[in-house]
Amino acid sequence: MADIKIQPLGNRILVKPQEEEETIAGGLVIPPSANDDKRPAMGEVLKLGVGKDEDGKDVDFPFKKGDIIYFKKYSPNEIEIEGEQYLIVDAEDILAIIK
Repeated sequence: MADIKIQPLGNRILVKPQEEEETIAGGLVIPPSANDDKRPAMGEVLKLGVGKDEDGKDVDFPFKKGDIIYFKKYSPNEIEIEGEQYLIVDAEDILAIIK
């Protein structure tokens, strides 16, 4: 992947969404595109903004570039860069790091 020409600001993170597959009884796998009402809720951290606390002081994020994170489904802003879909997620909307 080439270097993406965008830098998130403040407490925002640039994320490459990863779609989740759903497995139903009988082992049938339903791809995400078959159910349009499901939005991605996980992805890979690509770039980090400069974390700030409420006093404006720099803080470190508890996640780093390359981590797979789980976030609130309807919180990210969707953007397209050179034909690829990305998300900008506020740090406060990140729920967990997937290990």
